[in-house]
Amino acid sequence: MEFTGRHFPKDVILTTLRWYLRYKLSYRDIEELIAERGIDVDHSTLNRWVIKYAPLLVTAARRHKRSIGVSWRFDETYIKVRGQWKYLYRAVDKVGDTIDFLLTAKRDTKAALRFLRQAIRNNGTPVKINIDKSGANTAAIGAYNKESGATIEIRQCKYLNNIVEQDHRRVKQKTRAALGFKAFYSAHATLQGVELIQMIRKGQVRPIPGGSYIEQFNHLAM
Repeated sequence: MEFTGRHFPKDVILTTLRWYLRYKLSYRDIEELIAERGIDVDHSTLNRWVIKYAPLLVTAARRHKRSIGVSWRFDETYIKVRGQWKYLYRAVDKVGDTIDFLLTAKRDTKAALRFLRQAIRNNGTPVKINIDKSGANTAAIGAYNKESGATIEIRQCKYLNNIVEQDHRRVKQKTRAALGFKAFYSAHATLQGVELIQMIRKGQVRPIPGGSYIEQFNHLAM
């Protein structure tokens, strides 16, 4: 990952990224914390680092991601961006490992199908998917089966989706701490980073065998 040309060392950039994505801190909180270590970084610079590097780290992480199960839990939650509700689609397997995620402007069959195609492209085709009673999600899986010839089983059992709802809560806690998102592209980049931290902490991303989650995170930038 390219860090040349930056006015700050690579380890400073990665440390502030990890703090912001892992903890319930705002950019101004990080600015104050890093200043206590004698480093003067403006909060707007921190924002630019997250937008630039979080998606790159996620791309690097996909090469080291552990295989996931074939029984999925598929759901969406809402995220406020510039005062308007947007929708974060997420899927986990039956043990809670993150499969994929996608921020969309709308919550409909088209958005659900777009997410499903992405998740399958990145992780393979599941045997079954558990959803809530959303007609859009049902229609999206049916449309995918029809267009691809797949035979994904649709299951609707509310309590089975508790595991993905728990992950939703963790992500939304971070968005509240971040004091809201001002633009869709920055929300998308930040949420990618938040999801990456969750995957590393779950042990899903292991570029260094036996390394701590901090070492795993830093190694992705090499």
